[in-house]
Amino acid sequence: MRTFIPKKDEIEQKWWLIDAEGKVLGRLATEIADLIRGKKKPQFTSHLDTGDFVVVVNAEKIKVSGRKLDQKTYYSHSLYPGGLKEEKLKDLLTRKPEEVIKKAVWGMIPKGKLGRAVYKKLKVYRGPQHPHEAQNPQEYRT
Repeated sequence: MRTFIPKKDEIEQKWWLIDAEGKVLGRLATEIADLIRGKKKPQFTSHLDTGDFVVVVNAEKIKVSGRKLDQKTYYSHSLYPGGLKEEKLKDLLTRKPEEVIKKAVWGMIPKGKLGRAVYKKLKVYRGPQHPHEAQNPQEYRT
């Protein structure tokens, strides 16, 4: 028996539309990570990009469980002395709700060249409008 490895022209990439209104952040990010990696497809191969494109709308209307809204902190560093910046989830949700979903998904995909290629398939928008109508994304039900 031989292992099946799909060719580039055999990989079909769909466009999915996910409405984030009322969804829990971690569960939504898991679904998105599975879709952009292609883990729900029968021809999934871990070292190839077999995933689909995902458009997420209404990013500002997500929910978080527990006390994460006040306790979860995002850190970044400028690589200069004293350059550590921290921001609470509540503040980041009001300023850039798209980044909250993107950071959650980034933590769930493999790092490296393949992970960066897969991550580019994620499109997150604040309101219900998005510029990907020409791709005709299908509604994804979780």
